[in-house]
Amino acid sequence: MESHQKQYCRKKTYTKVGFELKLFIIDQIQNGQISTNFAAKKYNVPRSSIDYWIKKYSTLEQKKKAMSKQDEIKKLKEKIEELEFVKDFQQDIIANMELITGAELSKKSLPKTLADEIQKKKQNRLKENG
Repeated sequence: MESHQKQYCRKKTYTKVGFELKLFIIDQIQNGQISTNFAAKKYNVPRSSIDYWIKKYSTLEQKKKAMSKQDEIKKLKEKIEELEFVKDFQQDIIANMELITGAELSKKSLPKTLADEIQKKKQNRLKENG
């Protein structure tokens, strides 16, 4: 009879992580500094363990903070849209005024990018009105 040797399947060994390091890793992930995958590789810890720590050690305060960050981002996006609308409206007024008066105030008093946008608006108006 043939003797079969047992082949051992090597189990991956991981580093034991202390409580402080766990909290540090969780904090980095929740602040968006690193991903769970990156943390698992960097600290030689299973991803499932990190997910468990996040569920176990995340405080209600941290969860509220994450939610409030989303609200803040939403409000900032809305504010950006509002400001873009105001900017566009103001540029329309300046472009119309420059067309009526013939003065080129935007080139003298505004940053180049804004002055260029106003010039494009004027050109579009001239094309529209023939």
